[in-house]
Amino acid sequence: MEQYQQAFESLFATNMGYRPGERILVFSDLIRSDEALTEADRNRRSRLHATARELADFSRIRFGSGEFSDFPATPASGAEPPLTLWQAVFSEAIIEQLEITGLMGPLLAKSIDAAGLERARGIVAAGKAAVANIIIALANNSTSHTNFRKLACHAGARFASLPHFDPEMFATSMTVDWHALADRTAKLVEAVNRAEWVYVECPNGTVMHICKKGRKAEGDDGLLTADGAFGNLPAGEAYLAPLEGESHGTMVIEWGPTAKLASPLTLTVADGRVVRLDGDDPLKQRLEAKFAENPNCRNLAELGIGTNDKASRPDNVLEAEKILGTIHLALGDNTGFGGMVAAPFHEDYVFYQPTVTLVMPDGSQEIIIDNGRLQL
Repeated sequence: MEQYQQAFESLFATNMGYRPGERILVFSDLIRSDEALTEADRNRRSRLHATARELADFSRIRFGSGEFSDFPATPASGAEPPLTLWQAVFSEAIIEQLEITGLMGPLLAKSIDAAGLERARGIVAAGKAAVANIIIALANNSTSHTNFRKLACHAGARFASLPHFDPEMFATSMTVDWHALADRTAKLVEAVNRAEWVYVECPNGTVMHICKKGRKAEGDDGLLTADGAFGNLPAGEAYLAPLEGESHGTMVIEWGPTAKLASPLTLTVADGRVVRLDGDDPLKQRLEAKFAENPNCRNLAELGIGTNDKASRPDNVLEAEKILGTIHLALGDNTGFGGMVAAPFHEDYVFYQPTVTLVMPDGSQEIIIDNGRLQL
């Protein structure tokens, strides 16, 4: 615990804005027996789980509150966590009401309709006093794009998501000047929100025309101090959900979530969806399986632009997508940040040395990143 004590203190004081008397919950996930992992990733996952428990212990000693919960890893990022985690975060009364009203099943299956979700929001809001105030998600798979996370934030919880986290990041990208990062991110968001289209070109052959019409870019600056705040840590990006059915182009993926691909994978995007995959890397088969399970997984879900000048490692997507001057594109669910497509899947892919051009409503253009260099 002593190794990261200063970083733990900063996490609660600066990022989460801890207030005396608050209820803190840290959760992580366990490696399933059917997961095929490299030795390096198995080691990282084991350290992640151990560090999550250490963080909960630190919180309990330092603040008098530090609950810990774990569960077998979900099938993919974006899948709902199990009922046990819901029970740990929400009160017994809330869970009982969700079950009595028949909403718990659809919430867990991610099949709930808009009316049902609104009823669930009402139940959670009525019992929000018993919901955890600070939630630190140190699970390998992301719960960002889930009903669980959205309802927790609706109750006022401040939620930090650290999927694929490596504890070593507490000494690197988590040491950034958070206020300088927030200023840089805000300026980038302001620029992107003037545009209707965003053009991206990369030296590896990626060429994407991304439609922003009617959509608002937001910033993830790591300052999660307001009730209901949510974001990734380490933070540092401007992001948006592209307008469905409009974006098109070619994505050449060289890096997966935790390693460089054996060979690049080329995705053809038309009408906002992946319509073709070319390449030999095993990622192709995994994506094809996801697309077969649910066609919404084909959706071009997100465009993000990195703003963290302390982020550097390409082999971990959580940090890689924050690297200053990179962009990332995601497939799958985008209902948590302005999109309209729900799916039990959300996965980001990072692209290096991009040139990013904004196209304004009058047709004028502005280059905001030139070959990986921020121009603002």
